[in-house]
Amino acid sequence: MNFVTSWSGGKDSCFAMMKVVEKGFYPKVLLNMMNENGNVSRSHGLPLSILSQQAAQMRLPLVGIPATWSDYEAKFIVALQELKAEYHLDMAVFGDIDLQAHKEWEEKVCTAANLQAILPLWQQDRLGLVHQMIKEGIETMIVSCNTEMGETYLGRMLSNELVLELQQLGIDPCGENGEFHTMVINCPLFLQPIVLPQYSKKTYDSYCFLVWEEVDYHE
Repeated sequence: MNFVTSWSGGKDSCFAMMKVVEKGFYPKVLLNMMNENGNVSRSHGLPLSILSQQAAQMRLPLVGIPATWSDYEAKFIVALQELKAEYHLDMAVFGDIDLQAHKEWEEKVCTAANLQAILPLWQQDRLGLVHQMIKEGIETMIVSCNTEMGETYLGRMLSNELVLELQQLGIDPCGENGEFHTMVINCPLFLQPIVLPQYSKKTYDSYCFLVWEEVDYHE
C-alpha cells in the first residue's frame, strides 16, 4: 500500500507518517500547500528550502502547490488525483488529532481522488501524543504561536520541560487549537538533521512567526 503524506513540516504530520511506516506501508511523496506565490507553506509559514531539506532527508519527492484560500480545496483534490496516478497511491496520511471538521474535509478530498484517508493519531490523548513524539526522537522547534504565548517561545525546542511549562500556563502542549506550530529538525525518518537558515521574529496581527533569512513570510 502506497501513500502520500499531507506534509506540514511539523510534528503531527511527521508522527502520523512514522506510525504508518511502522505498519509496513510505503511513503511515496509529500504534499504541501503553499501561499499563492509559492514562497512559504500556508499552514506553518515554512520556506520551500526548508521543506525541501526535510523531503531530501527522507529521500522523498516534495510537491508544493501554490494556492489561495479560495482555490485551496480544488487544487488539493487535483494534486491528489495527479499524485495517485503518478505514484500508484492507495492512501493519503494526515496528522489531525481531534478536529472533526478537519477529518471530514480530509475524507471529502480523498473521496474525490479515490484515496483512503488515514489519520493514525485520531482521537488519541494530546498530552500523551506529545510525550510519545519526544520519546520516539522527533526534534521539533516552535516556529509560530499566538500572541498569548508571544515571541519568546519562537525558536524553542519542544521538550518534556516545555510541555510542562505550557500546561502550567493553560496552553495545549500539542497546539491542536492553533496555539502554536512546529517544524521538525530531526526524526527517525531523516538521514540527518536539517540545517536551518538565519531567522528573525515578527508579529503580524495576532500571531508571531519566525521569518527566515531567504524569505519574508508577510504576504
